[in-house]
Amino acid sequence: MPDPSTSAFAPPSSSAALPKRRRRWPRRIGVATVAAIAMVGAGFAGAATYQWLERDPAPPQRASDVALDLGAVRETDLPPINVAAVAAYVAPSVVTVSADVDGPLGPGGSIGTGVITTSDGEVLTNAHVVEDATEIRVRLAGETEPRLAELLAVDPGNDLALLRIAGDGYVPATFAEPDSVRIGDEVVAIGFALDLDGAPSVTLGIVSALERTIQTEHGALDGLIQTDAAISSGNSGGPLVNALGEVVGINTAVARSDSTTAASNIGFAISGAEAIPVIESLRQQSNGAVRAEGYLGVGLDDRRDGGQGAVIGVVEEGTPAEASGMLADDVVIAVDDKTIDGAVGLVAAIRDHQPGDEVEIVVLRDGERLTLTVVLTGRPET
Repeated sequence: MPDPSTSAFAPPSSSAALPKRRRRWPRRIGVATVAAIAMVGAGFAGAATYQWLERDPAPPQRASDVALDLGAVRETDLPPINVAAVAAYVAPSVVTVSADVDGPLGPGGSIGTGVITTSDGEVLTNAHVVEDATEIRVRLAGETEPRLAELLAVDPGNDLALLRIAGDGYVPATFAEPDSVRIGDEVVAIGFALDLDGAPSVTLGIVSALERTIQTEHGALDGLIQTDAAISSGNSGGPLVNALGEVVGINTAVARSDSTTAASNIGFAISGAEAIPVIESLRQQSNGAVRAEGYLGVGLDDRRDGGQGAVIGVVEEGTPAEASGMLADDVVIAVDDKTIDGAVGLVAAIRDHQPGDEVEIVVLRDGERLTLTVVLTGRPET
């Protein structure tokens, strides 16, 4: 495996939708030839591995206690990416994630990508890759057969899930120090796009923006990295990496054109700043802790005057929002010094906190800027 310190690397160093999962459906007669090859072939691949899997050791059902590998703080610009060297360096840490699912459309399959996070077999992927899974398998680089994986914990709100496979001695990815990621950095997206045979697909782009917030069919995601590196179905859960082979984000969503909006080369990755604490939370959930999301108690709307922030439509009685003095028509522009992008941004910011957390919320009221201190509670039972 190339060493990023060698010359193989350059000198030192809107409307969004989740990529659709590749589904494996029972064989159908009369399907167009190209569609049949893409869909039916994946179906046969899943069925052919069951006998081998029966001999695979059962994966651990508890989280690892191995610390994540984090890169150093960077104070200088990164060099241009040597794509081939970076792809080879990261390859041992990138896996195919396949699952049998039984969802609203009936039995099928799902294909995505994952990132090995510890030497003893923890794997991070998107929650939507393993949604409704009845069995999950992971295939390592250079191997022909998958390994059984245990779903340790899932956070649908942040679209992340933690898996574990049996064994030790795996090659974990290194996560970039979050504050070192900068707009304009060259990045490579790596993943099993469209479930194509062979090695993962590699696409090159830049960090186009930071701290993006989007609304997907699964909920609000914030703290995202925007990139123009191509992201396709099957890339979900795979790494977005920098010139040092460090993971800066987990690829999760793409913007798509519709009847009123044109989108081109706009993809999103869950930043390390968001993913790293979620991994710790998922570990705690796996080991028995129950995670409750923070609750504010307001109805929201987006601003319509071209400004940034979320408009408070309704303040519910007996809620943290009411206790803090928040009023209808207040415009929330920041939470704990983090700028809020619309209603979905506020939803995501509060969701990332836990009951009992104290947060400072900056609002505009009749042109005056106010800072309110709010102690969040858990969501009331309905």
